[in-house]
Amino acid sequence: MDAPEPVLDIAHLGHVELLTPKPDESLRFFRDVMGMTVSGQQGDSVFLRGWDDYERFSLQLTASRTSGLGHAAFRTRSRQALDRRLAALRADGCEVWPVEDNLGHGTGWRFRDPDGHVFELYWDTEWYEAPADRRPSLKNQAERYPARGVNVRRIDHFNCLAVDVRANRAFFERTLGFRCTERIELDSGEEAGMWLTATNKSYDFAFTKEAHGVGGRFHHVTFALDSREAVLQAADTFLEAGVHIETGPHKHAVQQTFFLYVYEPGGNRVEVAHAGARLVLAPDWKTITWTEAERRKGQAWGLKTIESFHTHGTPPLPEGRG
Repeated sequence: MDAPEPVLDIAHLGHVELLTPKPDESLRFFRDVMGMTVSGQQGDSVFLRGWDDYERFSLQLTASRTSGLGHAAFRTRSRQALDRRLAALRADGCEVWPVEDNLGHGTGWRFRDPDGHVFELYWDTEWYEAPADRRPSLKNQAERYPARGVNVRRIDHFNCLAVDVRANRAFFERTLGFRCTERIELDSGEEAGMWLTATNKSYDFAFTKEAHGVGGRFHHVTFALDSREAVLQAADTFLEAGVHIETGPHKHAVQQTFFLYVYEPGGNRVEVAHAGARLVLAPDWKTITWTEAERRKGQAWGLKTIESFHTHGTPPLPEGRG
């Protein structure tokens, strides 16, 4: 029997909204240290972009009483693709609601995953038009290279924490057609991590096990740099800016990303990374499963995974938890 026809309605990760209790400090971090460009402001939110993001923004930074993920948004491949995915979500029993008056894109249709995180789908979008002083010489580039701070190129992926990783994987595979490229399975049979893609990138987002049984928490957002050397230079930039480096630079075993993790002033974890030339081109890619023993070996070259990587997430845990 032939395999079901793959669902290819999701085009790519569009943007992530981060909540911050320190909006001014968080803005300075993303603008001056990360090298992102401010492309708009609306209400309590400031919108920023990497220099080669084609849409108006890839990061929405929203002032809030706490930290964490506001929402994460994916653009669909067409208006018809959006309609199909909304129908699939509703058929699965998922409540979907519209959000209008969005800066930079049309109606966003939001829903919650089984763990309580808010996601969004949209089609209509505003392509970024660089002002005269930001216009690049190469017309196939969205914006002039900023030569400021870390100089992040584009948004790459994000990672949520989940009480039930397997349930979330099944939800996104079933309703939106994401493919699982790699996963972690513990000796108990519990799924402790999964990496999903809608593109030829090896992953667009991931879910890993929430250690405290609290739903809806966030692990990190990742921005892409051009090379491993750029990640090493980013480490020096963070050092000079007084930004605490949590772990790295180093290479992940899962997905082989060359990574560096820091915390922005609002408490959210941020990664800068280079994924190299690794793409998933096989339409029938076979999911790689890592065992508990294999993950105990740490990262690709033997660096042990730092304990805070398993315990720190946003928003902070309620009192008495952890």
